[in-house]
Amino acid sequence: MYNHSDLKELVDRALKNLSYNQEASKLTDPVKYVLSLGGKRLRPVLALMTCNMFSDKIDEAVLPAVGLEIFHNFTLVHDDIMDNAAVRRSFPTVHAKWDNNQAILSGDVMAFIANDCILQTPPDKLLKIFRVYNKAAVEVCMGQQLDMDYEKAAIVTQEMYLRMIELKTAVLIAAAVKTGAIIGGAEEKDADLLHEFGRNLGLAFQVQDDILDIWGDIKAFGKSRGGDIVANKKTLPYVKAMETATGKQLKQLHDLFSGSEKDPESKIKKVTDLYDQLNLREVTETIAYDYINKAFGLLQKVTVDEKRKKEITNLAISLIGRDH
Repeated sequence: MYNHSDLKELVDRALKNLSYNQEASKLTDPVKYVLSLGGKRLRPVLALMTCNMFSDKIDEAVLPAVGLEIFHNFTLVHDDIMDNAAVRRSFPTVHAKWDNNQAILSGDVMAFIANDCILQTPPDKLLKIFRVYNKAAVEVCMGQQLDMDYEKAAIVTQEMYLRMIELKTAVLIAAAVKTGAIIGGAEEKDADLLHEFGRNLGLAFQVQDDILDIWGDIKAFGKSRGGDIVANKKTLPYVKAMETATGKQLKQLHDLFSGSEKDPESKIKKVTDLYDQLNLREVTETIAYDYINKAFGLLQKVTVDEKRKKEITNLAISLIGRDH
């Protein structure tokens, strides 16, 4: 069995060894740049872990797993343009380092490089894998559209928000888990169980991310708190606040998120104080734990020896159990 570090190293090595068309370096230099910035490599590692649950031979899953990582990074390049974000993983974003046109075009080519990696799937499993991948890719774009729509929406309900993050974040994690399982030789029932495991894990991960942005330990979280508040993002704590606040608290929230407070630090403190008054940390943590409990329940039903589930169990615990 491979451990988490082994699998991340395999993914990083495969990304480093990708070959590029040298005729248009201006097109591929931003691709090399964004893929060199690191990250958790969560999706490809999960794909390789699930493959390894069913098979000791994971070589055939490496390039398809890398394809999922490239697609994920393609979405980040385009998301950063839409959000006008200047920094990603402590480095300049592609459009900030080059320009918007270059970022759009280089992002586009990443999607096709991802396709080429997915096409390295063993022929007898290719059609099934490509359908899983393509469905998830379309749904991720749907999630981004909803995210943009909700920026202008007066009301976003919990149901609307959870559907948006399911599409934008959870479906690609689910697709990664299912991809690895299929390549590893899992029976259809187990592959479907793992897909649902990944979907619930992805939802828990994103809700937890919302929590950490407000109440997280800066050293453990890896970035400063309150970025979502400053950006007026409608995260789950915001959605729950708008559902539960009344009177003076509700007016204050509306004022804070309509731009009345110009000082970012003051805004973060005032919003966080309101969230604390409404007990929203406990409320949102309960939702995250519900999803992670569902995920573990599904993982238990997968018909492989419990020892072969150890690595993916540990990874799932680390994702939801980050210090906060």
